[in-house]
Amino acid sequence: MKRTMTISFASWESPIGTLTIAATADAVCAVAFNSNWQRIRTMLGDVQAQSNAMTREAISQLQAYFAGTRRTFDLPLSVHGTDFQQRTWQALRDIPYGETRSYAEQAHMIGQPQAVRAVGHTNGLNPISIIVPCHRVIAKSGKLTGYAGGLTAKQHLLALEALTRHHPAQQEITPTLRHSDHEDER
Repeated sequence: MKRTMTISFASWESPIGTLTIAATADAVCAVAFNSNWQRIRTMLGDVQAQSNAMTREAISQLQAYFAGTRRTFDLPLSVHGTDFQQRTWQALRDIPYGETRSYAEQAHMIGQPQAVRAVGHTNGLNPISIIVPCHRVIAKSGKLTGYAGGLTAKQHLLALEALTRHHPAQQEITPTLRHSDHEDER
């Protein structure tokens, strides 16, 4: 018998715009901007417009991140995707706070240097913005390119991290990823 998990969501007005955080009781499933929330909501299926302890904890940690007192997140994550997507999103989590990588460097990180465009596309599908830091990937030239929250939001996040990078943060904890039992086989 297939067990269904209740997914709740709550919206929060962040310094870079409205974020919608979706989570089960056990893990965060999404941190979405308005521009990609409907796509992610469809992917998640039946979601309830109410907060739960996990959405509230995610918002609390995001508030600390924006205040410059948190560099990493201590939240269990539930991310559904193909093997390629999982490796691409893991590579994002391996980019240190306050640093950037090019799409080409990220493709090398996953052992597929020819997959630069596919990496860029997959970053655009990342359902957990900020916590899975796709904002840390830029063009090889150093130019800011594509971001679900817009280039102004990406610039804000990179500036925040650059500003607070050398100041001790109160929390230094690495996020954990829990793979879904029903990952996409494509």
